[in-house]
Amino acid sequence: MSDIKNELLEKIESKELVVGVIGLGYVGLPLAVEKANAGYKVIGFDVLPDKVKMVNEGHNYIGDVVDEELTELVEKGMLRATDNFEEVASCDFIAIAVPTPLDEYQQPDISYVEKSTKDVSKHLKKGSIVVLESTTYPGTTEELMLPLLEEGSGLKCGEDFFLAFSPERVDPGNKVYKTKNTPKVVGGVGEDSTEVAAALYRNVLEGEVYTVSSPKVAELEKILENTYRNVNIGLVNEFALIADKMGINIWEVVDAARTKPYGFQAFYPGPGIGGHCIPLDPFYLTWKAKEYDSHMRIIEASGSVNDFMPEWVVERSMKILSKNFKKALNGSKVLILGVAYKNDIDDLRDSPALVVIDHFLNEGAEIDYYDGYNPSYKDKDGNLVHSLKEINPEIISSYDLVVITTNHSNVDYQMVVDNAKYVFDTRYATKNVENKKDNIELL
Repeated sequence: MSDIKNELLEKIESKELVVGVIGLGYVGLPLAVEKANAGYKVIGFDVLPDKVKMVNEGHNYIGDVVDEELTELVEKGMLRATDNFEEVASCDFIAIAVPTPLDEYQQPDISYVEKSTKDVSKHLKKGSIVVLESTTYPGTTEELMLPLLEEGSGLKCGEDFFLAFSPERVDPGNKVYKTKNTPKVVGGVGEDSTEVAAALYRNVLEGEVYTVSSPKVAELEKILENTYRNVNIGLVNEFALIADKMGINIWEVVDAARTKPYGFQAFYPGPGIGGHCIPLDPFYLTWKAKEYDSHMRIIEASGSVNDFMPEWVVERSMKILSKNFKKALNGSKVLILGVAYKNDIDDLRDSPALVVIDHFLNEGAEIDYYDGYNPSYKDKDGNLVHSLKEINPEIISSYDLVVITTNHSNVDYQMVVDNAKYVFDTRYATKNVENKKDNIELL
């Protein structure tokens, strides 16, 4: 086994290693670009022909990838894409970065991981390593992937190939931490797998590569990361509910609390939670915990609070219209500002703003939206919904209520407040607006 490990380590150091990345989405494409930037030839695999075509033409579609870098890497022959999984046979290192959504019953849908693993197993060569990057429940790497790879390839893990888990850490829109400088956790099936996987990441990334004793440890720590955020957002959202009843500004409360230099990290309320990780990852654990006859009560409670927030936004909007204008929500014109799940990105995955819109429509409101990052989106019925092309004083003043659900920085909130009949700000986007009128209500 040491000969195979040493050969791989030599390939890593000499940059002779060929890297394969399965899945060219928000995680996979930045990962492929960083590995190619580090001097490794990279083959990206995806089942969507449009993605394959765009990569091979050097056209970027991910916010965290620099357009010029992708174009240059493709032109130099360091990165290419394909939908032909037979080319896995030419790869020494295969990273799997495919979606792991929840199904309609809030249970993990591991079908993408399972399908990718089977595809890899058919062409896995001796002396290679497979690393799963997709967030999942503890046990996926060893209980699902390991037997599939061994059965499909006829090879033995720990003797003929290596296997590890290294969870993705991607924060779309983060101006400081990207794939390259974010610390990486690696846990392999055996010490050799951990050593080889960590060696490649250390040659590619600037952030610390932190090794743990097993894939299960790495899988569970990833869920802990995002559950920490889910629970704390749920906590502050619950504080927002009671603060509203008490007539207290929750944003002022959090800003005051964050002055404590120890023992407190600020989290802020909002219309719900979105993105691929925070709303989903904790439920991988609640599902797995049932095998051990356990219930993750705090996770379930925070999920309930966060899921309620879009409905509460609409209830508050009803009260605003009734109290200030003696108008019903049914038939009122409402403008939604921002539909991305966080500010200054085009990511709509599990965006609470879209849930808010659905609740407004169910109550009979007439809805338009403006989002400079998202000119259109498909609603739950598959219909294309378009953003207003612009907002100006005349447009803003034509609505009964403006609801800020995403605090994009490319919006002139001073203009919005100056011209709106009323603004319901769920993101504290109007914090720095001058000469505030009595037409703003905060979450």
